[in-house]
Amino acid sequence: MVSQIKDYLSFLKQSTTKYGVHSPFVYTLITTCFNAKAVHKKSNVIKAYKHFLRNNKKLLNVIDYGAGSKVFKTNERRISAIAKNAGISTKRAKLLTRVVHYFKANAILEIGTSLGIGTLALALGNENAKITTLEGCIETVKTPQSELHKYVDNTIDFVVGEFSKTLADATDNQKYDLIYFDGNHQKEPTITYFEQCLPTIHNDTVFIFDDIHWSKEMEKAWEYIKNHKKVRLTIDTFNWGFVFFRKEQQEKEHFTIRI
Repeated sequence: MVSQIKDYLSFLKQSTTKYGVHSPFVYTLITTCFNAKAVHKKSNVIKAYKHFLRNNKKLLNVIDYGAGSKVFKTNERRISAIAKNAGISTKRAKLLTRVVHYFKANAILEIGTSLGIGTLALALGNENAKITTLEGCIETVKTPQSELHKYVDNTIDFVVGEFSKTLADATDNQKYDLIYFDGNHQKEPTITYFEQCLPTIHNDTVFIFDDIHWSKEMEKAWEYIKNHKKVRLTIDTFNWGFVFFRKEQQEKEHFTIRI
């Protein structure tokens, strides 16, 4: 906790707002999407689903293939506790919805379903989007599998298993408009997933990495991603790292933005 506070204070010193951005692409993204005051008309659906989860006392035996939890001490966790302590915040879920809507993402891959709050946010951004979402724990994914169809009509393909096995199929001969990485907060797996997803990109693909300042390991993974030859532009918002591959971006640029 102390380390993350120090990291955040460092982030604040380095970061800027829209007024310090000289890239038209990034400035428009910040003003039109990131800082948009208008609430997406379906954002109340996120609150409704989170309310359902926070009142669900069912106990799950969670299989965690990632970096583990900074909150939970055992693998026995109530759905309500997972939703409260480990689920994506409502603020970030709304932002995820706005990002999908802004970029008109139709083909979406999510690495790390958990209880499906992020999945729902992705679906709300584009009712025509097809979403493939990967989850390692079969017990955890049962809830979104049985519930999300009550909130959205999107085609959602739930794929269960270790990412080292399922990601290969999900990326085989596929192209994605947006990939949301939220399944493993460790350096080597994050880099591996990033590399494995590169064949799926096109010029306007967006990668979003969750918790890039989760640990020193994740910060090293983020630095690796920023410096990759195919990456043309990145945005560090502290909680998320946005990655763009736009070939018209001749000079590589990195932004640290408070939103």
